[in-house]
Amino acid sequence: MRRVAFVTQKGGSGKSTLAVCLAVAAREAGERVFLIDLDPLQSLSGWARTRETNDIPVVATPASKLEKVLDELAARGVTLVVIDSPGGDGAAFDAAIKAAQFCLIPARPNAFDLAAGERTLKKLKQLQRDYAFVLNQCPTSRQNARVEEGVATLEALGVLMTPLIASRVDYQEAARRGLGVTEVNPNGAAAEEIRALWASVRKRLGRKARKLAA
Repeated sequence: MRRVAFVTQKGGSGKSTLAVCLAVAAREAGERVFLIDLDPLQSLSGWARTRETNDIPVVATPASKLEKVLDELAARGVTLVVIDSPGGDGAAFDAAIKAAQFCLIPARPNAFDLAAGERTLKKLKQLQRDYAFVLNQCPTSRQNARVEEGVATLEALGVLMTPLIASRVDYQEAARRGLGVTEVNPNGAAAEEIRALWASVRKRLGRKARKLAA
């Protein structure tokens, strides 16, 4: 069972929205997906209550019970777990990182998010976890000095996941309706971005699995 966590010490970076959209895209690609909500705000749990189907279950759990939940999900044949962690530092933040095989760090192209990304990166390196940054909520016009600066900063810090995720109405609409962007507008630009992000994540997880097997 593969485990992906969205982590950053900065709130408002779009962790929960990206988590549910990635989960939907993975399910559509054939994964058996489960979402774990470690955030006290329980955004994923609210999303699940709005969703009309239980094809992607969500469980809110304290950090102390995370490993037990993961063992149960593996026994049930779940193939992918996506973990949403709270902003800030603390037990839930650390538990998400320790449990994940791969951590995604969402960051908007602004100085505050990029600074938070650096702090999160220090924690990931301390715990020796694989990671990549996701530059999120970018202006739709990519020829933008702020985006270019963000790309340069994240590339200097480490791995930058592709593609960049633009600020699009479909993401907000999907969150509001308990859907993923690939369901709200299957042929839209946001859906294309999320499918590409899942392809990048799946490739990264596959590469890590091959290293562990070697």
